[in-house]
Amino acid sequence: MFDLISIGDSVIDTFIPLTDAEVKLDNGERVLCLRYGDKIPVGDSTILVAGNAANNAVGSARLKLKTAIYVNVGADHDGLRIKDKLRDEGVDTRYVVKNDNLPSNHHIVLNFKGERTILIHHQPWKYSLPDLDKTKWVYFTSLSPTFVDSNLIEQLTEYLERTGANLLYNPGTFQIKAGIKKNPRLLSLTKLFIVNLEEAKIILGHNEGEDIPIKKLLKGISDLGSQMTVITDGEKGSFGYDGEKFYHLGIFPAKLVEMTGSGDGFATGVLAGLFHGKDLAEAMRWGAANGASVVEQIGPQAGLLTYNQMQERLKENRKITVKET
Repeated sequence: MFDLISIGDSVIDTFIPLTDAEVKLDNGERVLCLRYGDKIPVGDSTILVAGNAANNAVGSARLKLKTAIYVNVGADHDGLRIKDKLRDEGVDTRYVVKNDNLPSNHHIVLNFKGERTILIHHQPWKYSLPDLDKTKWVYFTSLSPTFVDSNLIEQLTEYLERTGANLLYNPGTFQIKAGIKKNPRLLSLTKLFIVNLEEAKIILGHNEGEDIPIKKLLKGISDLGSQMTVITDGEKGSFGYDGEKFYHLGIFPAKLVEMTGSGDGFATGVLAGLFHGKDLAEAMRWGAANGASVVEQIGPQAGLLTYNQMQERLKENRKITVKET
């Protein structure tokens, strides 16, 4: 039996630090500007294994969870690299599916002044849930848009109903666009639902620029079926709701290098805290510690904390606590 099975996508990311760019406002939206048709100098690039599910699996294994992963990879060098990295981190790779006719996902991450802009391309994977062993937790996250052509949601729902596993649902862009509300059975089986502020607004049908009270958003997401909900909001920290009480936690201090994977690190830390017997309020501190550590390194996995490092980081920041609101 596993402690966790992570379900989603993996990718090879090429991180490119920009040294000659601008950020401008265009109709209230920040846009990254490069000189068109010119040669743009950049810093040294770094190529790393990434992807929401892979980030979660690696982070969970470091936090003493017996972890497996279901992802698709291509029959190429990148696919081997992804599988080897997962295996090296102690993640069980028996559910990694190799696709002979497709390359692995590969993204370009442009890093400018600590913020990342990601150029993405998802392969058209044909999802089908393997015959999974029992697990205490499932982490369900970002998928290729072709998931809508599969029965993956139904398969996962039936697996959760049959096994009683806890679900942390951290949907990706294409799941949100497809409509989270279309899967009420899955939502009713969700132990914890985690999204950022903008994603919460989209899911509940609000305009991105609307000023919606955070408690209204937390309650709105929970009313869809999840037992607990957490919404992250960048430098403002994270907000939680456990069905009875509302919480707020500020961010842990960090020396910002690059933001990729901070959300995955946060969600992974929260899940690990719950797994190790903490309540939601304390689990949010685990998430804040992990997310802060991730942004201090290039890429989404280098900064993921081990269990012992987590305890040290929590102790160092013991004065930063969750407040009921």
